[in-house]
Amino acid sequence: MKAMAVRKYGKAPVEMIDLPIPEPGPEEVLVRVKAASVNPVDFKTRDGDLKSVVKHTFPLVLGNDLAGVVEKVGKDVRNFKAGDKVYGRPGKNQIGTFAQYFVMNQYAMALMPNNLNFVEAASIPLVGLTSYQAFHEIMHLKAGDKVLVEAGSGGIGTFAIQLGRVMGLHVATTVSEKGEALVQSLGADEVINYKQQNFWDVLKHYDGVFDTLGGKNLEQAFTILKPGGTIASLVGPPTMKFADAWHLNVIKRLGVWYLSRKVRKLQKAHHVYYEFFLMHPSDAQLRTIANLIEEHKIKPVIDQVFPFHETQRALDYSEQGHAKGKIVIKIED
Repeated sequence: MKAMAVRKYGKAPVEMIDLPIPEPGPEEVLVRVKAASVNPVDFKTRDGDLKSVVKHTFPLVLGNDLAGVVEKVGKDVRNFKAGDKVYGRPGKNQIGTFAQYFVMNQYAMALMPNNLNFVEAASIPLVGLTSYQAFHEIMHLKAGDKVLVEAGSGGIGTFAIQLGRVMGLHVATTVSEKGEALVQSLGADEVINYKQQNFWDVLKHYDGVFDTLGGKNLEQAFTILKPGGTIASLVGPPTMKFADAWHLNVIKRLGVWYLSRKVRKLQKAHHVYYEFFLMHPSDAQLRTIANLIEEHKIKPVIDQVFPFHETQRALDYSEQGHAKGKIVIKIED
């Protein structure tokens, strides 16, 4: 099979390589990949930004979610059969969906929404699960709560805004003028043009912040929360809770403790909570998301689709940070 891989950490372009088609284990499913989406974690993995947490071997095939057709199932798989159309996000130590075939655990996937094509379905798993877990598992938001979704016109933002609307939340978001019409159409209640206003000068007494930017935006996010509010961050410094969950060794735990010193002080000063997290696979949540899509409550938002042989162009475009919605690689027609 063909796959897009890197030979070492760094900025070298991905290259198309030949690999054997993998065999599924007892609880695994072999998927013939039709499409895979591009996410910031792809170029962060390529650059080695995550190597202190997750160890990979080379050549390293990139890609973190997919949509495709079940080719073969392991002997203990009961929920899928050959020919099923599926979508999913593999486990934390498993990547490689930029390939013609991919093996993943049966509990990391679900039948894809029946009203989407493969390209549309591939745009959903990572951003859908990340948003769902940020709102439900980290911030514990409920109808009537107020949440800020940073960078609302991006891949995460376009899904999170729609999910917030479904949950009955008051959703504020930050965008440039080019993204204003898009986020309003998705259901954002309050749109802040970050080139003209600072969100911390406008928003007060919020229940949650979904931080996708870090830096000064993260530091200022503490100031807009009500006491007991929560920041769920994808890019800020990790916490000791994260170190425990990922079973980091003593040296790495000391590093986490040092890196998180500022957010610990901000938490205490503002009487709020902060959590850095990486999403986890969930077949149940993927089924919930599929239901919302089939009920036309959430729709995929796609900026560009690239053919498989232009995977490097797709990564380059993603890294520029200007996409409105998701970037998808079409691996097979």
